[in-house]
Amino acid sequence: MTAPAYFNIASHLATSAAQRPFAHAVIFPHGRDRDDRVSYTHLTYAQLNAECDLIARGLRTIGIQEGDRVVLMVTPSLDFFALTFALLKLGAVMVMIDPGMGLANLGQCIAEAAPQGFIGIGKAHAARVIYGWGRDTVRIRIRVGKPWFPGVESLREVREKGAAVSECRCAETRADAMAAILFTSGSTGVPKGAVYTHGTFYHQIEALRNVFGIEPGEVDLATFPLFALFAPALGMTAVIPDMDATRPAHVDPRRIFEAIEDFGVQHFFGSPALIDRVSRYGVAHGVTLPSLKRAVSAGAPVGNAVLERFSRMLEPQIPIYTPYGATEALPVAVIDSQTILSDTRAATDEGKGVCVGYPVPGVTVTIIAIDDAPIAEWTDDLCVAEGEIGEIVVAGGNVTECYYNRPESTKSAKIRDPATGRIFHRMGDVGYVDATGRLWFCGRKSHRVILDDTTLFTVPCEAVFNTHAFIYRTALVGVMRGPDTIPVICVELEPEHINADRRALREALHASGECYSHTRRIQTFLFHPSFPVDIRHNAKIFRDKLAVWAAKQPELT
Repeated sequence: MTAPAYFNIASHLATSAAQRPFAHAVIFPHGRDRDDRVSYTHLTYAQLNAECDLIARGLRTIGIQEGDRVVLMVTPSLDFFALTFALLKLGAVMVMIDPGMGLANLGQCIAEAAPQGFIGIGKAHAARVIYGWGRDTVRIRIRVGKPWFPGVESLREVREKGAAVSECRCAETRADAMAAILFTSGSTGVPKGAVYTHGTFYHQIEALRNVFGIEPGEVDLATFPLFALFAPALGMTAVIPDMDATRPAHVDPRRIFEAIEDFGVQHFFGSPALIDRVSRYGVAHGVTLPSLKRAVSAGAPVGNAVLERFSRMLEPQIPIYTPYGATEALPVAVIDSQTILSDTRAATDEGKGVCVGYPVPGVTVTIIAIDDAPIAEWTDDLCVAEGEIGEIVVAGGNVTECYYNRPESTKSAKIRDPATGRIFHRMGDVGYVDATGRLWFCGRKSHRVILDDTTLFTVPCEAVFNTHAFIYRTALVGVMRGPDTIPVICVELEPEHINADRRALREALHASGECYSHTRRIQTFLFHPSFPVDIRHNAKIFRDKLAVWAAKQPELT
């Protein structure tokens, strides 16, 4: 699958508008009446395309040019979709930054992107002024919504200027032209900006279409703004639920079921934390979701118990896909709940890792020896034997080739093949490929615990203890005691078992660990009231904070 030499991702929107002009492109919750009934607003494909053209003309009029980097800090809305495709149509470079990463990180990301334009809601502009974001580079400022902000043009004014211009052609960008810089939550340090080209988006969309069998006209429930943008490009209707997208672990499940039932949603995407919360409520209240054709969950491994519980709300043949990937490479591999629950689950519970399935067509997955240092050039000597745990590296059209303004990070994460020029991305994850070619995930490379005679990996160790009915989740950390590293399992209990006998639980966990060679070295189990986590996923555990906490506990002092 090769992208055209000249390609603009916004062309998908124009194609859908021509083929299905009156179909809904985006549906957004507008408000609620005094009886808590939700009302919606929407744009058809013809309307979204026309709005995109109008805004693109206005942006060009006020000085946004092809190649300009423009920060977009707008909450999920109809304007969010129109602005995104307008920037892409112009050939501008959209800079998207996860708002949940903290003010200091936001400022650092904006400084690295050095944007020429800044489009945001009032709060974003207030923060820009207070913290000096983009002070030296931003020359065009646009406000979305209220309130009025001094020295900043409103989106309404941009539309008015666009209405005075007749022509708006989609920029004839090369497939290798930069389309976006995406900053999302990183496992360590300040998040890095992954550079997306129009070709990267092309390969992602084709992979998603083919892997999941998505057809134009389907209705998608979009609980994550970035993934929501794929819906119009795939010809789907994007339904935005009434929720705070930055806090999926705290979603009101009734609002999710409401949106699914109101529009007969067929394609559902949710983070593991979201589907965990939704499935707990749904099963407890006898909710079923007969309209769904498929569900997709990504961002972190999905627990077997969560898959089993969510499946109970679906028709028997409906799969829950759990694709593996990252911002830099998505999707890499995919597996479905039926395969997991009937085939790979037992191996996971025995500590053999989480099977994430076969690589998607067009993506090469290789396992190399674990090394924390940069690797300048690819050689087959880097590869480990089949079944051996090593670092996961990937290559393909949907794999990003660099980080923006981060040469050292690019050097650490990318390997160039001198023979072909192809770039391999180091996922920062460890795993192995089995005899059938399936990929197994064993955790983050940076989270491994190195002992004097062996190395422990998080997922294989934690899975052994997670099978206990009283346990919500566990986390492996290493605590230094003099020259020695002590492996520790931190334990978070299910709420209903928070007062369980800790001594009896420790004995049970110790007995479980003795059953497997890779967990016998773990002798210390500490109970934590609530793990520190990334609120956007609630499954990305801050293990460094847990390690600091563990080191202070009486059992280790």
